[in-house]
Amino acid sequence: MARGGVGSAAAVREAVRDSGRVLGSSALEALGRAARAELLGAGPLQDLLEEEDVTDVLVNGPDDVWMDRGRGLERVAVALGTTADVRALAVRLAAIGGQRLDDAQPSVDARLPDGTRLHAVLEPLAPAGAAISLRVLRSRAFSPDELVASGTLPTEWTKLLGTLVERRANILVSGGTGSGKTTLLTALLSLAGPAERIVTVEEARELTPHHPHVMPLVTRRANVEGAGGVTLADLVRDALRMRPDRIVLGECRGAEVREVLMAMNTGHDGGLATLHANAVAVVPARLEALAALAGMTREAVAAQAAGALDVVLHLRRERGRRYLAEIGVVSRDGRGELGVRRAACWDGRGAPEVDPSAWRELTERIGPW
Repeated sequence: MARGGVGSAAAVREAVRDSGRVLGSSALEALGRAARAELLGAGPLQDLLEEEDVTDVLVNGPDDVWMDRGRGLERVAVALGTTADVRALAVRLAAIGGQRLDDAQPSVDARLPDGTRLHAVLEPLAPAGAAISLRVLRSRAFSPDELVASGTLPTEWTKLLGTLVERRANILVSGGTGSGKTTLLTALLSLAGPAERIVTVEEARELTPHHPHVMPLVTRRANVEGAGGVTLADLVRDALRMRPDRIVLGECRGAEVREVLMAMNTGHDGGLATLHANAVAVVPARLEALAALAGMTREAVAAQAAGALDVVLHLRRERGRRYLAEIGVVSRDGRGELGVRRAACWDGRGAPEVDPSAWRELTERIGPW
């Protein structure tokens, strides 16, 4: 993390010089790193956040710290002092993220300057005094071949994913928390043609595809008076006026799903979005629940989604492994209800299994690959 790196390093060098002490370059660098962590970073947790494979750092109490390197949670020996020290760290991190955390506002969801996502709660919500959850942003865009090498994607599906992007299919990436939705979405966007203009809409920027023309839009929270807020739905409407070749919603979580479906139904092909869901079969229910927040009826959701979405790519996380588990085709059944048929599935190890009928429907929709 490089927040304030140059300025704070110079300040540390000046302070050491003024003190009359002599330090070697390595000791001075370590001192500067510690100062940055204490003033601008996560203090004792900073070293954990900077480890290459770490995705999450969780604090349940002063001596109860966990992290996830992609293989599941593991406890780490980091002492944070007292309960008051943990509370002070949570309050400081919230302030760095531009949010308030105190007795009147005992929970916060914020984004630190480097992109790390912070969620923290204070007592009485957290009996231990304070609880801190940090989700690390990894900005690197992986290629499909790298996803195959990591076990996220079977070799048999790499050409299919490239074809979906090339032929501008509207794609919904689903999965649970930490299943790799953003990673896969970033990889797909990196396959888009270099002449295309991609407009991304997110609560905080996580999508950083390897692509020459990405226009990121990020929401803004309302101030303490409740004014000035800009929502995902607002930004999707703005994106429509920005000459996009692709509109990408980082995550469907509310009424903004209406704007996304309408955009995909009005000539904006090649759109992508993510959605929290447990399997492709429950995606219709999730869409209906979110669209209800925008006042859409079940029938309206079915008509809009069936016309807008082509494919659902569902990711699963099991025992620390993340992999593309299902490919679903979106359609309406004989009663006019929205459905997602599973065209293929994979257990993360052997060869993928295919449902011939649904796979044929997928082929007819996007063409052979």
